[in-house]
Order: sequence, then C-alpha cells, then structure tokens
Amino acid sequence: MATLLLVRHGLTEMTGPVLAGWTPEVHLNERGRTQAAELAARLAPVPLDLVVASPLDRCQETAQAVVAGRDGLQVQTDDRFGEVRYGDWTGRPLEELAKEDLWKVVQAHPSAVRFPGGEAMADAQHRAVTAVREWNDGLKPDATFLVCSHGDIIKSIVADALGLHLDQFQRIQADPASVTVIRYTEMRPFVVRLNDNGGKVDDLLAKSGQDSDAPVGGGA
Repeated sequence: MATLLLVRHGLTEMTGPVLAGWTPEVHLNERGRTQAAELAARLAPVPLDLVVASPLDRCQETAQAVVAGRDGLQVQTDDRFGEVRYGDWTGRPLEELAKEDLWKVVQAHPSAVRFPGGEAMADAQHRAVTAVREWNDGLKPDATFLVCSHGDIIKSIVADALGLHLDQFQRIQADPASVTVIRYTEMRPFVVRLNDNGGKVDDLLAKSGQDSDAPVGGGA
C-alpha cells in the first residue's frame, strides 16, 4: 500500500487573519514562495509517483514547486482536496468569526457543523478521505504520492487515519508548508509524521516487507 505525503500550501496574505476558503486568486506571498521552494528542496530525495493538488491557486503553486525539476511528473488536480466550503464565512476575519455562536460549535463539535451557505465539515472530510482512498487504490504497492491541500482538510484526513471522531480533529495541527505522512497498509494506516516543518526525509523512502502489525511497546 502507498505512502501519502500531505502538504499544506505555503503562506498567503490571507493565511491567519482571514478565512480564505474558496476566495479566488489567493496566491502565495513572498514568504509562501520561499516556503514552497524550501519544501521542494527538502523533498527532492523522495521519489514521488504522483502529485495531486487542490484546484485553488495557493495549492497549485506549492505543488508546482515540488514537481519542478522532476522529469515527467505533472500536478494532477482534484476538487475533493479543495478547501472546506465555508459559505458566508468565506473572506471574513477570524477575529470577527470568533464572536459568532457557531464558532464554539466548530471548536467543540465540528461533526455537527454546516457552514451557513456552505458545506458540512463531515461532508468535507468524507470527500477528502474518499479521494485519498481512490488515488491510493490506483497506485502500485510501495508507491509514494503527495497531496497538497488545506489545513482543515489535512486535519480531517489525519483524524480518519488515527481512527478519531471528527470532533477530535481540532487537536491536530497542520501549519503552512508542513508535511504530514501517512503510510497505508492492508490492515491500518500509520501516521508516520505530523506537521513536520524541517525534519530529514530518510524514513520517508520506501521500504520492502512492510506489514500491518504495530510494534508492541512502541518499537525501536
């Protein structure tokens, strides 16, 4: 089964103060472009069989940085990895949204949330996890593929891999330009790395003879 590298896009001018969502024409800023270049350099030793990205510009630009210099590798696009559709919340400052009654529900019970004029968090998780499984099924054993997506989408995929209820996904963090690694096996996924912003990549290289058993006691 495949190894998935989940990459969050680099910084934009809206990242942090504003809920960008599906706002069009949100590009990486100077720092975000630097993050994408540094990420690409760090992942250069890792052979990638596939790169898929959200259709939004900030993810496309981050993914393009990763494939630059990799002969024959093109960025595939899948809308299911697009940001949560936040509806009427899109483009609003987070400081302002934090005063909404729905904000507390988003924090404590995201599985119950449907954004006004937008999407349910549970539906967003379902589409993203379904996309991961479908791309995974089409790859050869021991393949490594990269998906460039958004914070809440990445957190929801990780929650699924950990067997966590969606209401626990706010305990997971996915920073801009971070790498989260999930290794899928026949029995269960293993979350190998979470929100990595600068670690080495030696343990991301494919290994033969991987099985589905977790080491008792944690392993060496």
